[in-house]
Amino acid sequence: MANSRAMDILNDAITNRRDDLIGLTQDLIRIPTLNPPGDCYREICEYLERRLKRSGFETQLIRATGTPGDSDKYPRWNIVARRTGKMAGDCVHFNSHTDVVEVGSGWTKDPFGGELDDGKIYGRGACDMKGGLAASIIAAEAFIATHPDFSGAIEISGTADEESGGYGGVAYLAEQGYFDPKRVQHVIIPEPLNKDRVCLGHRGGWWAEIETFGEIAHGSMPFLGDCAVRHMGAVLNEFEDKLFPAMAARTTDMPVVPEGARSSTMNINSVHGGQPEQDEDYTGLPAHCVPDSCRIVIDRRFLAEENIEDVRGEVTALLDGLKAERAKFNYDLREINLVLPSMTDRDAPVVQTIAAQIESVLGKPAEFVASPGTYDQKHIDRIGKLKNCIAYGPGILELAHKPDEYVGVEDMLDSAKVMAGGLRDILLP
Repeated sequence: MANSRAMDILNDAITNRRDDLIGLTQDLIRIPTLNPPGDCYREICEYLERRLKRSGFETQLIRATGTPGDSDKYPRWNIVARRTGKMAGDCVHFNSHTDVVEVGSGWTKDPFGGELDDGKIYGRGACDMKGGLAASIIAAEAFIATHPDFSGAIEISGTADEESGGYGGVAYLAEQGYFDPKRVQHVIIPEPLNKDRVCLGHRGGWWAEIETFGEIAHGSMPFLGDCAVRHMGAVLNEFEDKLFPAMAARTTDMPVVPEGARSSTMNINSVHGGQPEQDEDYTGLPAHCVPDSCRIVIDRRFLAEENIEDVRGEVTALLDGLKAERAKFNYDLREINLVLPSMTDRDAPVVQTIAAQIESVLGKPAEFVASPGTYDQKHIDRIGKLKNCIAYGPGILELAHKPDEYVGVEDMLDSAKVMAGGLRDILLP
């Protein structure tokens, strides 16, 4: 009975912060932290610093100097805030990225207006993931207010560049020791995976650029040259006939959502061949040339059951086969990025704690899922060597990066209650 009463008090403290939660989310959305190029990173960190200092957190602003994208014009700023309890104990860390993707077209709302309409807050990053950041702050503040004698520590971070790989954010902090298991024991990333789901991890990703080569010649006499685009067409045919069917036949035991992502996949991100496109105001005709170069970028998502050497080898084997069979075929392959799959054990403490709170707050069992795409758990796992990490937060995954992106106020309140209940289970002596 006493435990139930304590939970009611904590939940009431969050409910009473509804207006504060709305205002905080709106403030965060109204700071246009577009990535690329990396706008307003310092501004949002200073906003969070002012807010969290009022709640008794000690704060650090940390620039990821020398990381990809970092420059004097677009410095990669991060914030780490820590509130230490009365006694020794575990540290629970809430990590949220502060960057948002480009706006795109099709909006009916102001992308940076933070408009509240019918219980939803609209704006770029509302769902992914400023709503989750706001919910974690409200959860921590309500918990501290109702349980000031907690043990251990609470950390909240706002980090850069998750949308472009996280190297100027969580990866840099992990390299500096901020996710060392001796310092932090539990990590919750409030990504928008739906409020009734615990996300255990994600598939792997391998990005590469493939270039085929030819010989320039006059377009009226293509037989005097060698068309690199036709060579790339042969590559794409090999992918269609052999690689895509092979990937579709593979499935994973990881609980990846949606269902289509339970198989291996590959996306052709871009194709560039021949002459560069001219400016929009150019009114002339193209020159008559056989293209001597063609490039594609591939985005290969692979399963925990697949070996990265096999992933690479499968592509290079097709390319080498063409080189042996096709006249004048030559290629270059350049790896752009690699992320290995990450998966937290379902019996891990943070998994069980948050799953229990989901059932307590929402009245139904938690669903365990894995993400089709990667997020910053990859760096906490591989660089920080911290396995007790999940993604859990408000918002509908399918709204991320879409026009009229929004986050529901009730979803944020419910998620904040789950997060605060997790703090209570872990940090009360």
